[in-house]
Amino acid sequence: MPDASFSRFEDAPPGEAPVRGYLHAPGKAPREGIVLTHSAGANCDAPLLIALANAFCESGIAVLRCDLPFRQLRPHGPPLLGSAERDQAGLRRACELLREHLSGRIFLGGHSYGGRQATILAASEPNVADALLLLSYPLHPPKQPTKLRTAHFEKICTPALFASGTRDGFGTLDEIRAALTLISARTELLPVESAGHELLTPRNRAELAAHIVSAFRAFAKL
Repeated sequence: MPDASFSRFEDAPPGEAPVRGYLHAPGKAPREGIVLTHSAGANCDAPLLIALANAFCESGIAVLRCDLPFRQLRPHGPPLLGSAERDQAGLRRACELLREHLSGRIFLGGHSYGGRQATILAASEPNVADALLLLSYPLHPPKQPTKLRTAHFEKICTPALFASGTRDGFGTLDEIRAALTLISARTELLPVESAGHELLTPRNRAELAAHIVSAFRAFAKL
């Protein structure tokens, strides 16, 4: 299947967190849209995000695939200390931009660090998105299972679908399931067999994006 059409997108009004990335627009006028963002070590051109953006777009959902503000300032390397709040502001602005152009629901998704920032934002601003897609949520640092990143989970009241690899060092499926009990909103865990933190593997590369999109559409009742 050919890649869905997309165009460069930038928005940096004074006083607002900048949004930079690509807008994927379905051939038919969409009602719903999703913001997708990346992990701490990647950018919006990560293969997983491109594959998901194309799959969502082909299913009729508009996609804003964007770089977090830290990545716009720093082409390489992890987020600098103190960048999380601005990254969350960038996600908020990206969702607002989609809402300005679409009449239906707006969703928010992110891989690893990007997903974590999405959950923190949703915990403090429940109306920022209608549902969350969390790809390889970094539940804890590898080999440090007691350092859980779940302090905000009890405040999340936005439905959330978690997709996690069965070999992810940032959290086993059992650990993820236990963490999801802290969230009062509806949640679901989508296991990705034989996958690590990156989710993509040589075996699942062809069908993973379609599988995740299909699961999310069912979860969000699209």
